[in-house]
Amino acid sequence: MSNTPPDPRGTAARPLRIAVIGSGPAGVYAADLLTKSAPVSSGELTLSIDLFDRYPAPYGLIRYGVAPDHPRIKGIVNALHKVLDRGDIRFFGNVDYGTDLALADLQRHYDAVIFATGAIKDADLNIPGVELEGSFGAADFVSWYDGHPDVPREWPLEAKEIAVIGNGNVALDVARVLSKHADELLVTEIPDSVYRILKESPVTDVHVFGRRGPAQVKFTPLELRELSHSHDVDIVLYPEDFEFDDASDREIQSNNQVKTMVGTLTNWIAEQPEDPSELTASRRLHLHFLQSPVEIVDSPETPGKVAGIRFERQELDGTGNVRGTGEFTDYPVQAVYRAIGYFGSSLPDLEFDHRRGVVPNDGGRVLGADGAFVPGVYATGWIKRGPVGLIGHTKGDALETIGHLLDAREDLPVADEPAEDSVTELLASRGVEFTTWEGWIALDAHEKALGAAAAPAVTHKGEVARERVKVVSREEMVQISNGAAIPS
Repeated sequence: MSNTPPDPRGTAARPLRIAVIGSGPAGVYAADLLTKSAPVSSGELTLSIDLFDRYPAPYGLIRYGVAPDHPRIKGIVNALHKVLDRGDIRFFGNVDYGTDLALADLQRHYDAVIFATGAIKDADLNIPGVELEGSFGAADFVSWYDGHPDVPREWPLEAKEIAVIGNGNVALDVARVLSKHADELLVTEIPDSVYRILKESPVTDVHVFGRRGPAQVKFTPLELRELSHSHDVDIVLYPEDFEFDDASDREIQSNNQVKTMVGTLTNWIAEQPEDPSELTASRRLHLHFLQSPVEIVDSPETPGKVAGIRFERQELDGTGNVRGTGEFTDYPVQAVYRAIGYFGSSLPDLEFDHRRGVVPNDGGRVLGADGAFVPGVYATGWIKRGPVGLIGHTKGDALETIGHLLDAREDLPVADEPAEDSVTELLASRGVEFTTWEGWIALDAHEKALGAAAAPAVTHKGEVARERVKVVSREEMVQISNGAAIPS
C-alpha cells in the first residue's frame, strides 16, 4: 500500500492552475485550446487559467502591431473577444512579467506557465549608416502609429522621399501609412496625436525595396491589393524588376497565392503610363525588386543625417535565390525604415537564444541551460518559433504546446498557493494596478464613445463616422479600466 498522498490536481476540488503570459493571438489561442482540450467540469481534470499582459488592454499584436486601416485583419479581435468574454479565462492587464511577477511567483501560484510574449523589436540590419538620424526601425514606427503606451508620442516625419527596406506585410503596412493621406485614416482607430503628425507630413515618394523578385515576396495578396485603395497615391513599378527564373515559374504555377500576387503586379505595370509625367496623384508609392541594401548614405551638407541609400542590383540564380551583379544605384531619400523582420526579447529567469530571438524549447517545452526541460514551463507563438508565419499559424503552435503540457500533467510541479484569489492578493500587496476583462469592456466602450463624439472624418468618399479614438496613455487606460473618472 502506497503512502504517497493523492495529487490534489485534476480533481473537482483542485483544478490544474495555468498561467499564460501574453494576451495576443498566441496567448488567447493557447488559453482557448486548453479549455477545449480537457474537460473543465469532470473529476478527471479541471482547469483554471489566468492570462497576464504587460499592457492594460488585451490583444497584443492585433492592437499594437497591425496597421489601423486593416479592418479585416483587425476582425480577428472579434474571435479573441468571444474567447475572453466567456468568463472561463481571467484577464490580468498592466502586469509586467519580470517586474510585477517573477518566474518563482508564477511557479508558486500555478502548476504550469505558458509564455506567449511574441516579438516586438526590430531585427538588425548590419550595413553602414544604419545609425544615422532618419534611419528607423519599422517596429518602432508601427508602435508609434498604433498608439503603444510605452513609446514617445512624437515622430519626425520630415522627409519628402522615403525608403522602406523589406518585402513582407509590415513593410507594406509602413509604406501605406507613410504614403496615405492622413484624413483617409480618420475612419480607423488612429490616435489623434498620430493623425496630427501624419497630417503635416511633406512626403511625396515612398520607395519599397525587396532583395528578391516579384515571385519571392513575403507579403500576402490582401496586403498588396490594399495598396491600390489609397486615394491620391500612384503605384509605380519598374519593368526591369520583373525577372523570373525556373524556380519562379514553378512557384507561380503551383502556388495560387504567388500566382495572384504576380498577376496583380503585372497588371499594374501594364496599366501604368509609360511617361512618368502622366502620373497625376500628389504622392507615389514605388515598388522595387532585386535590390539589396549596401549602405545608408550620410549627408555631406548635414553630417549624421540620412541623405540616400545605396543598393546592389541582384539577379535570380535559377533556384529562386539571388546573387549580386556588382551594379550599384544610389537613391536620394531623407529617411529609411527597416522592415526586415521582428526579433524576440529575452525573458528574466529563462534561457534565451540570442541568434534566433527565441526561448530555447522542444515543441514548446522550455529548455534550461543544461538542455533539460524546465518542469511546468512552456512557450508558444513567436517567442517559441521566431517571428515567421501569419497570425493563424499560432494556432498550430498552441496546439503542439498544450499537447505536451496535458501529456505531462501528472508530472507537473504542484503549486504551493493554488487558490485563485492568492495571485490577486499578491498583486494587490505589491501595489500593482492590474486591469481586468470587465475593465477592458469599459475602456473599449470609452474609445468607441470618443469616436462617436468626434467630428466625422472627411474623406474622398465624403463624411464618415469615426470607429473609435484609441486611448494612448497607460495611466489613462488604467484609470478608465478601473472606473476612475477621466477629466474631459
